[in-house]
Amino acid sequence: MKLTCDEATAICDKNQYNEASLWEKIRLGFHLILCKRCGLYSKQNKVMSTCYQKLKDAECRKIPILNQEEKESMAQKLKAKIE
Repeated sequence: MKLTCDEATAICDKNQYNEASLWEKIRLGFHLILCKRCGLYSKQNKVMSTCYQKLKDAECRKIPILNQEEKESMAQKLKAKIE
């Protein structure tokens, strides 16, 4: 039943992606109560994952920007259609 810190961090990583089994979660919970370092690792891991997810979401929402050549090409096509 006892976990090493290496095993606990591996389960912590699995748990973050919903891949840990119920038994692993229970074992991890007991380990985190007893081991403050792994508890800190777990908190920091959650913060890092949240930051990464926010960055990923922000990157997905970026609107592509046209370069100068594309702008000029669009302006010429628009003028041609107007005339």
